[in-house]
Amino acid sequence: MEARTFLCGSVPSHLKRPLRRFDPVFPRFVRASSSSSTSQEGERGQYRGPKPRKDWAADWVPNNEGTVRSLPIYVGGASLLAVLFNRAVSGIAPVADASSSQSRADLLTLGLAVTNILTGLVWLSIRPKSISVVKPEGVECRRIQSGLPELVVSELLWVWESLSTVTCCRSLVIIYDSICIMQIGVAAKSSAEDGGAVAVNPVKLMQGTLYQGIKKSKAQNYLANLSLYPGRSELPFLPANTQAVILQPLGDNGIAVIGGDTIRGFTTSDQTWIAYIGEKLDVTLAKHAGEISVLTQESVQRSNS
Repeated sequence: MEARTFLCGSVPSHLKRPLRRFDPVFPRFVRASSSSSTSQEGERGQYRGPKPRKDWAADWVPNNEGTVRSLPIYVGGASLLAVLFNRAVSGIAPVADASSSQSRADLLTLGLAVTNILTGLVWLSIRPKSISVVKPEGVECRRIQSGLPELVVSELLWVWESLSTVTCCRSLVIIYDSICIMQIGVAAKSSAEDGGAVAVNPVKLMQGTLYQGIKKSKAQNYLANLSLYPGRSELPFLPANTQAVILQPLGDNGIAVIGGDTIRGFTTSDQTWIAYIGEKLDVTLAKHAGEISVLTQESVQRSNS
């Protein structure tokens, strides 16, 4: 076997010996000076990668929307004047002649100029409607069914705090096993003298088309612009100017009605997250279905009496 040697500086030849198989070989480390370490730390602190570039056009267009929309009118008008001026100074007869190449070019240019002017007029007449947050018109409400286990109450409050903090939710109604176990947030104002919140009628709601639709599909229903849906009349307990509503099924026995203050305010991620919250809440309520059924019987007895 060919032996390896480890030379440390200038060692006399008679002191050299072949390394054995298990002799340790220690690497030599070079100690860096303080100046080199400082320079290396400075280089690490500086970003040497490509720097992001600013898109000036993307920043300028939103800030000058009116100018951009009217720009085709200016271009078309200038082109139209240029064609007429060229026609006047070139000495060509003002009457269009089909046999003249200049006349055909002028007609084509006039058509393009008129098209630009019409495009600018269309851009000015069609403007996207600005979507803003609307303050719900109603009264603050906080009704939680008495007799619920403490664990259920704490989870219901956690759901409300999470939705009202993260999303545009401003009203929340949860119905389970034909009783309203929670109504919280802003509710419609009652026409009675006390001016309190409009109470939820669970039986009437669960007999409506909105609940029957999500019960049949077993999927979330998102009403992005509530004013466009005829089922708005089935939710009289929500503020009159509620902008968007999510109807989230809670298994086969319940529904969560979530009202928002912005049109299309619930994003796709919000809808997915609310669906997961609905599944979690359904599991919790199913574990205490016995206590809730007792409350349901008591409420039925009170209504009959």
